[in-house]
Amino acid sequence: MKLLKPFEEIKSSTKLTIQLGWLVFIILIWMLASLGDTHLFPTPMQVLIGFKELFFEGLTVHVFSSLWLCAQSVFIGALISLVFCYLSPLPILKPLAESVSKLRFLPLTGISFYITIFINDARGIQVWVLVIFMATFLITSILGVINDIPEEEFDHAKTQGCTRWEILWEVVIKGRFDYVIEAIRQNLAIVWMMLVSVESILIAAGGLGTLIKNSDRAGSNGRVIAVQIIIILIGLSLDYVLTKIRKLSFRYSNF
Repeated sequence: MKLLKPFEEIKSSTKLTIQLGWLVFIILIWMLASLGDTHLFPTPMQVLIGFKELFFEGLTVHVFSSLWLCAQSVFIGALISLVFCYLSPLPILKPLAESVSKLRFLPLTGISFYITIFINDARGIQVWVLVIFMATFLITSILGVINDIPEEEFDHAKTQGCTRWEILWEVVIKGRFDYVIEAIRQNLAIVWMMLVSVESILIAAGGLGTLIKNSDRAGSNGRVIAVQIIIILIGLSLDYVLTKIRKLSFRYSNF
């Protein structure tokens, strides 16, 4: 069968059928796992009731609160990362950019501890924890993109009479901006994943993380799963939008 051959090309309709088949299979497993008096997962009906309860308790407000927190963090984190990475070709600043990328091994607790020393506003703490968390990973990704640029592209720019700063602009910044958007897309998933943990710093600010924490305290597993489904759907939507933006803006991109 073609579906069991490695690297086999399949039609879009076949791919969609496979995806739907796996989705139905997962739902069936879920329904079977939730049968009986004692079960590990809440039943689909409990999850549907959880969706209804969340909606009437201001789900929309919490979703926009999380999206705004994510947008602020990604914008500031991307801006800081680009400054570090685009100035990394300068010998005096390259060690600094590489050192910042090593901070990705710092745990979330350590990051929040030092931020609280300088920032008193709880919402600001949430933003900057995510900014630092994202920037360390994004800087690592973009530095990798810059290091992977073939030497031939730099040589070609030199033969065109470009200065060092023009080479930086044409080859590194303009020539690899589609890769930068891809790196931001991948790191956005990290920020969105960490949102739940960071939002627990300030419950009063709301957000999807607050909904999960409150639902867990109340012992409502149906609501917990409902919020997680919402988080996954929003995350996939953001990922899809960024992918479309990159493909529409850089039609020559080969990935």
